[in-house]
Amino acid sequence: MKKMFLYLIVATAMLMCPSCEKTTDTQGEGYLLDNKVIPLPTETKESGYLLTITIGHLRTHCGGSCISINGKPCHIDCMGDGHICLNSAAVSLNQVGADLTATTTDTFGLTSEDFFNMPDRSLSYTEENNNEIFLNIPAQLVFRDPATQQFTFTGLFFSDAAEYTND
Repeated sequence: MKKMFLYLIVATAMLMCPSCEKTTDTQGEGYLLDNKVIPLPTETKESGYLLTITIGHLRTHCGGSCISINGKPCHIDCMGDGHICLNSAAVSLNQVGADLTATTTDTFGLTSEDFFNMPDRSLSYTEENNNEIFLNIPAQLVFRDPATQQFTFTGLFFSDAAEYTND
């Protein structure tokens, strides 16, 4: 009976965190291949992309106080520095002048919270000439737009090499 109860607790814990999975450093420089940009077919003029990112750390690594919400220190899984969770978000990329932004198109793909603590990330992308380039997203705390419920990441830029180590 006790064993059955223990198995039930373990199974429940595994189901509660389906997006958390350990990733591996495949290039020895902190760059994780799970961080990438995948073009999505869309029916509109707007280009759609899927961003896959490894993100987050264990509560024990920050003492449970890596972010402050309403003045109280706390920790939220699958946000911030680290790479224990594999997460994804559908986005549209928008460029106005030199400013490049990404706005989520799936309301709760990243989180159901009203904010998202995005660490700096370099995401690999194979462009139309089969060259690998990187979409770089600087660290930022973003909040949901009250009208659309979407997140917008700012300060994005492309480069020939990864600008961030993705740790």
